[in-house]
Amino acid sequence: MDLKQLRYFVAVAEELHFGRAAKRLFISQPALSFDIRKFEEQLGVQLLSRTNKSVALTNAGRVLLDEARKLLQQADEARRVTVRSAHGLAGRLRIGFVNAMLYRGLPQAMQRFEADHPAVEIILKEMNTSEQVQAIQRMQIDMGYAHWGNFPPDVVSAPILSEPFVCCLPVAHRLARRRTIEVRALANEPFILFPRSVSPHYHDLIIAMCVEAGFSPLIRHEARLWQSVVSMVEFGLGVALVPSTLRRVGNDRVCYRPLARNQLESQVLLLRRADEAEPAVARFADYLERAVRAARLA
Repeated sequence: MDLKQLRYFVAVAEELHFGRAAKRLFISQPALSFDIRKFEEQLGVQLLSRTNKSVALTNAGRVLLDEARKLLQQADEARRVTVRSAHGLAGRLRIGFVNAMLYRGLPQAMQRFEADHPAVEIILKEMNTSEQVQAIQRMQIDMGYAHWGNFPPDVVSAPILSEPFVCCLPVAHRLARRRTIEVRALANEPFILFPRSVSPHYHDLIIAMCVEAGFSPLIRHEARLWQSVVSMVEFGLGVALVPSTLRRVGNDRVCYRPLARNQLESQVLLLRRADEAEPAVARFADYLERAVRAARLA
């Protein structure tokens, strides 16, 4: 059973006349009659009752007509979705992201993209960098937004933004009155930091920056999410070095101060498969870049 046979059968079943059905299909009547008989032989059932004066549906024919209409409608929809998807206009886009992207324009980019492309379903998956790399390799996500890492040859990266780390302090902290913070001034402070497994690169950079300032940081608490880090600072559990975008986390019980002579920056990279050809990936990347610029100007 193929779609052509179903279309021929539906035309005859709806017209109940081989001549009219043949004209509708732009084929000859003998060819249509031959194809319908061949179709019945393949199924092993009679679909049409024929006389010299009339054509009628058998019970099996009536059942098949309903199912054939559904199948043809589904096939047409699948064709439309496939063609539109080839132009980045339909389908599913699975995006991995690190937590800080929620403050860097990702929600806004998603909302605008879906408004412009209502046939595209976006699915967000929060993952750290190594998880995103594995998910891209396994084709579990189509693209990702991650921090720096060691990427295999089949995963390519491109920077989309870079911003400095700042010091996050409780507003009542003794250092909160300073305009900038020297890293060495944090030598005796309890630190709140993410586990190394979440981002080995930045974890090691923060440790190295403290060591260069003459001390090994006292890591008192660990948290995986930036919101949790900020909340722990709010409750006076320690200080933290966070990307400057966290200033947008609305909280009047913490403050953010630039680090003096700071060379530590948080970089976000777009990750994708080296052979990725899905137009929606490139199109969404454009939307996010515009949203990132707007977020930085806000």
